[in-house]
Amino acid sequence: MLFKLRFYFARGLFKKNLEVQQQAAQLIAKTAEIIRAQAARQQAENANRLKDEFLAIVSHELRTPLNSILGWSQLLLDREFDPATTRRALETINRNAQAQAQLIEDILDVSRLMRGKVELSIHPIDLASFLDATVESVRPQADAKSIQLSMHLDPTIGKIEADPVRLRQIIWNLLTNSIKFTPEGGQVELQVMPANSRIELQIRDTGIGIDPTFLPHIFDHFRQADSSSTRAHGGLGLGLAIVRQLVELHNGKIEAHSQGCNQGTTFRVHLPISNWHPETIADSAPNVMAATTVEEIPSLEQLQILVVEDHTDNREMVQKVLEEAGAIVIAMCSAEAEIAALEHTQPDVIVSDIAMPGEDGYDSIRHIRASRGRDIPAIALTAYARPEDQRQALNAGFHKHLSKPINAQELVRIIAQLVERSNGCSGK
Repeated sequence: MLFKLRFYFARGLFKKNLEVQQQAAQLIAKTAEIIRAQAARQQAENANRLKDEFLAIVSHELRTPLNSILGWSQLLLDREFDPATTRRALETINRNAQAQAQLIEDILDVSRLMRGKVELSIHPIDLASFLDATVESVRPQADAKSIQLSMHLDPTIGKIEADPVRLRQIIWNLLTNSIKFTPEGGQVELQVMPANSRIELQIRDTGIGIDPTFLPHIFDHFRQADSSSTRAHGGLGLGLAIVRQLVELHNGKIEAHSQGCNQGTTFRVHLPISNWHPETIADSAPNVMAATTVEEIPSLEQLQILVVEDHTDNREMVQKVLEEAGAIVIAMCSAEAEIAALEHTQPDVIVSDIAMPGEDGYDSIRHIRASRGRDIPAIALTAYARPEDQRQALNAGFHKHLSKPINAQELVRIIAQLVERSNGCSGK
């Protein structure tokens, strides 16, 4: 009898102990779930805060140049100024419009990089001449602040293999970042030296430096050391994030070093000299400095160009650019009007928008290619600027894809090239 009592007592204790263990396990699991939920909520709140801060900064950075553009354009419309003031006003409008365009390009670049849509076009690059041209392109910014800008290149470094457009973007972004955060009279230095099978680019400045607590986040998207309304420096905080991803696409790495506030900053970029498959390397690099050099603009004399654009101001601007180059322009506001015009005219080139009410540019160029024997050179001039938009335009039947805002000289040059190529193919 005593044995049975002990047995039942022990079994009860075991059962009770098991229940306690199960309850403890459930409590631990519930606690862990609460912690995970709190962490996820905190992460979402931080993400929303960063997004709100970023959108506020975007609004501020777009409205600031817009204020100068609208203000000066309204003054020019309301009254007449002397030639010097008029030129200064136009230069201000142009400078601020380019600043807006750069902001938009940065946002698009980040979007493409985050989606893995950026592909490199690798070419051999003569580093000395390439760096000279890149440094000279930012020298006016340094001179405006009396900043001493210098470059030191190890003479043993000849050519490297990289995407010249993206390499220029890397160096340009780092140099302009250093100039931006360096007070007047300071120094910015670019030094390039070999490091085993790599090269090391150092961009060193005597600027405001980086707070140690922010240094680990210097290459994060949408992060700025100071995003308050009292910050001394503008920008979206995207440039360094773009640089890091472009460097990594080149199989390289980038580091930032600073001793703290007012101690300057050094960026070190490590890039391979050559580790690309030969079939990915073109024979020669494209001229990425073409936009910064002065070239003779070809004449479009006697060329008949059909311009299709539903936005009145854009249509009139493109028409004026082409007429100034000597072209005879037929301007249409829709794809339907374009198709009708082609029934009784034979333009040498078509310049067409893509997004238009009714039939869009893709549909119209397909219609033209299907219904006409002559392969008229055609350019898609559009605000859709993604690589996939370019592919879609070319697949639809356009010969070239140009994104807005346009460079007037580039548009004229491309039209001349297309006509020359078309005449060459037709034996004219």
